[in-house]
Amino acid sequence: MKTMKALWSTLGRLGLSLAATIATGAAMAGQAVKDLPGGPAVNQFDLHPPVTAIAVEQRWLHNFMLVICLVIFIGVFSVMFYSIFKHRKSKGAKAANFHESTTVEIIWTIVPFIIVIFMALPATKAVVAMKDTSAADLTIKATGIQWKWGYDYLKGEGEGISFLSTLDVTQREMSDAGTPSGDDYLLRVDNPLVVPVNKKVRIVTTASDVIHAWMVPAFGVKQDAIPGFVRDTWFRADKVGDFYGQCAELCGKEHAYMPIHVKVLSTEDYSRWVDGERKKLAAKADDPNKVWVLPELVARGEKVYNANCAACHQASGKGGGPIKALDGSPVVLDADKGKALQIVLHGTASGMPAWKQLSDTELAAVLTFAKNHWSNSTGQIVQPTDVAAARK
Repeated sequence: MKTMKALWSTLGRLGLSLAATIATGAAMAGQAVKDLPGGPAVNQFDLHPPVTAIAVEQRWLHNFMLVICLVIFIGVFSVMFYSIFKHRKSKGAKAANFHESTTVEIIWTIVPFIIVIFMALPATKAVVAMKDTSAADLTIKATGIQWKWGYDYLKGEGEGISFLSTLDVTQREMSDAGTPSGDDYLLRVDNPLVVPVNKKVRIVTTASDVIHAWMVPAFGVKQDAIPGFVRDTWFRADKVGDFYGQCAELCGKEHAYMPIHVKVLSTEDYSRWVDGERKKLAAKADDPNKVWVLPELVARGEKVYNANCAACHQASGKGGGPIKALDGSPVVLDADKGKALQIVLHGTASGMPAWKQLSDTELAAVLTFAKNHWSNSTGQIVQPTDVAAARK
């Protein structure tokens, strides 16, 4: 009796779980999400619409291989089922008694060899083309960071520009609240990678912590980003627009929040974007020896916090789950500002990433902000020179 009651109880819980899953699916379906141009489509069946020659060739190869596999499947199973039906025992068929056939062995060796060669030739041609990163018009380094991308324009128009690309804060808030919305849900970033149309763009990938992977399906590009190693790939987009991808290597608990957004502009628009970015960089250039006052650093730090920290620690500074709160944190409130400084510079084993990629002024500002915001009111100031000294 107890066993039956336990069984019915288990079945009841499974039924409730299934009902909840169906209800959630129905609620999401009711939001009428539409296809995202340059990104995923609703009920997508085929590969992404290609916008590079390599992606076109990849899709052709995919379909070509499927046709060959289908023909082989139909041929083999047709012969098998025909033999089973035609030579069944009820018809009086008797098995032949033989040990080997040299002719058959030659045929089933040569035919598969020809098929493999027939498949390998176009595939090898595509792979060689995918690896040819020479004569690039633009070279960009993509650095995987838990959990964002850092872009540095190394060569070509835009050389010297660098920035971080992070999931838009509103997207993370929707995820935390369980209220997904929009066709670009978890794909919108604050700073997309911008490239010109019809130019060969070489992407050099690496990572600062764990293995990531830079993937944009519409470009036919997927390249691992490995700490301590430099890999490269390339693409040449033949149309303007916005194209989306994601980190394609499981890189930690925030893996789902590491999208890629590439904005392809016309040559003229790209030049204007480069000019605008250089003006922004010039305006942001800070004197590393400048002594800041508290209100200035707090105002600057709030912008740095919202762009880089709020996604995990939340705008309220309360954190959540394994993410520790900054509001009232003993480390933040400690009179020894070097403790918090070491954490943001080097990260922690519990999941806090290192933030060495931020400038001395940005790190000083965000630490000063955390020490003097929410219920924290230490009055402490972290100067850029403090950060510079801690880096040594």
